[in-house]
Amino acid sequence: MTFSAFSPDMLAFLRELAANNDRDWFKANQKRYERDVREPVRAFVRAMTPVLDEHAPALTADDRKVGGSMMRPQRDTRFSADKTPYKVHVGVQFRHQGGKDVHAPGLYLHIHPDELFVGLGMYRPASADLKSIRERISAEPQAWTEIVEDERLKSVWSMGDRDNLLKSKPRGFDADDPMIDWLRMKSHILVRDLERDEVFSPGLPERMAGWLQSGSRHAGFLCEAIGQPW
Repeated sequence: MTFSAFSPDMLAFLRELAANNDRDWFKANQKRYERDVREPVRAFVRAMTPVLDEHAPALTADDRKVGGSMMRPQRDTRFSADKTPYKVHVGVQFRHQGGKDVHAPGLYLHIHPDELFVGLGMYRPASADLKSIRERISAEPQAWTEIVEDERLKSVWSMGDRDNLLKSKPRGFDADDPMIDWLRMKSHILVRDLERDEVFSPGLPERMAGWLQSGSRHAGFLCEAIGQPW
């Protein structure tokens, strides 16, 4: 399957899944899931390969049905009061080649009938990685400030997860560090809310390329801080 654009049928499936979130319904609609959701997303992943090769060669586009860039539809309900078995959104993460999970550096696309966004960076990185990022921000405040205050970046992206900060300074850092507000962050992720036409029309890989370029210096700083290429 060659990617041209996502169909509104994907959103129709997700809405119906939200209203019928059980295994029997999903099994009865498995062919719809494969036709309207999984295969178009796999085609999109393949279409992103040249984009990543040009703009972020350390990120991977993996079109496997299981274990690839498309996140599985099943929810992990082990520690959740919500026992519904399926996610009612589509998540696609182009993960860093050195990463093992969603906390690695990456580019992420989120598709939900009521919420569309793209993310770039590191969401809740591992403790050692977060410490390395904090150390580099503290040691290179001018370089970091130039990146996050760049007008092109700010015209495309917002800083995500800004409400989830440490209540006090992180261990090993000074409370009067001029970068303390950045050091208290638990994530370093850029987020762009999307309009439906931006996702459900031809040219999405090209738009992703532009968004990726505008946030590339930010992602590169994070990767260098944890000793990974960008």
